[in-house]
Amino acid sequence: MPARTSRTHRPPLPREIRVLVGAAFIIAIGFGLIAPLLPQYAHSFDASATAAAAVVSAFGLTRLLFAPVSGRLTNRLGETSVYMAGVLIVAASMFLTAFAQTFEQLIAFRALGGIGSTLFTVSAMAFLARKSPPAMRGRVSGAYASAFLIGNIVGPIVGSVLSVFGFRIPFLIYGTALVAAAGLVFVQLKDVRLADRADGDARPSMPLGEAVRLPAYRAVLTSFFSNGWATFGVRNAITPLYAAGAFTTAAIGGWHVDGAMMAGLSLSLFAAGNVTAVTFSSRLSDVHGRKPLILLGLTTTAVFTSVIGLVGSPLLFLLACLLAGAGTGTLNSPQQAAISDMVGQDRKAGPVMSTAQMSADLGAITGPLIAGALADAFGWQWAFLATGAVLAIGALAWLRAPETNRPVTPGGPRTGALPTVVPPPPTSTGPERS
Repeated sequence: MPARTSRTHRPPLPREIRVLVGAAFIIAIGFGLIAPLLPQYAHSFDASATAAAAVVSAFGLTRLLFAPVSGRLTNRLGETSVYMAGVLIVAASMFLTAFAQTFEQLIAFRALGGIGSTLFTVSAMAFLARKSPPAMRGRVSGAYASAFLIGNIVGPIVGSVLSVFGFRIPFLIYGTALVAAAGLVFVQLKDVRLADRADGDARPSMPLGEAVRLPAYRAVLTSFFSNGWATFGVRNAITPLYAAGAFTTAAIGGWHVDGAMMAGLSLSLFAAGNVTAVTFSSRLSDVHGRKPLILLGLTTTAVFTSVIGLVGSPLLFLLACLLAGAGTGTLNSPQQAAISDMVGQDRKAGPVMSTAQMSADLGAITGPLIAGALADAFGWQWAFLATGAVLAIGALAWLRAPETNRPVTPGGPRTGALPTVVPPPPTSTGPERS
């Protein structure tokens, strides 16, 4: 059967995809260095939990505001050029952050990084949609996500060790890694960039209004918001603070760790669960569809995120982080591949991708602020319970959404994309279309 053949004989990923995955890995290691240290770095300026969360939210706010611009620039200038510009802007912001003298400067420099981040994120999403063969969209999304996740496993551990040298050194290392990633894309994807400039990209753009009329796209926007709140917001801003404060002198298996190490371990285990689940979910979504895995991932993440603030044992806390990461890994690749299903390879995806990214950024902005305020007013457990509720809302949105990865032929491999939205005739009595 064709579906079984696709499992046993997997063609290699396209070269352009492998280059972007390599750049993502370099970036992820650097980001992992600073993720557990950033909230503590903000605290070194005498910032409260809410103010420290605002550092993450400032980054997300500029990503949100510049996402529409990044979508238009990607369509106009090409994915690779916008990608490199974004990475270099983030690199500059990291060097500036390392030498911040006041909390206000820290906020401003992180906000600058958000501009570059949305440029390279949206352009990368559009590039993946353009270069991913339909039969391996899940694999491509999984490979790209795994590169970030593996880097995020190693990075927090190394960052926690480097914290003994102060908070500024990891930011300098991250900036250097970003410059290296931009150089890799510049050299290895030069032919793609030059071809786009010489011949132009004649593909039509997918109108945003057409995408919004698709129930699956509306579900994607909801789950992106929930995931942004929990993964990019609360995980990075609130969880390290909770770990550093609640487990100042923890003993795990005879080893004594301090709060900073617990913060790094929590993020590393989250990433470990994430990358383990991505390995399976990305390929399963190409065969069995996106929706079941998205629902499983959202539900799992909601349950184990909710209990993070309720457990008093450091071992149970780390186990909850691991399983919450596994839930996130289960949903990430399928929901990203679902957008590629809707767009296809024959249309530009800038505005559609940037709007999805805006939804995630909106969650990343509001999540840390609301969760931080709940933690200050009522305790940490309410911050994590609220985050679990937001993830549950994302799961409810997908319950009514259709499957985007439909078989080309009955019983065949799932490589079909959703058709263009065409309103049915008023007298139609046929089955409801997806």
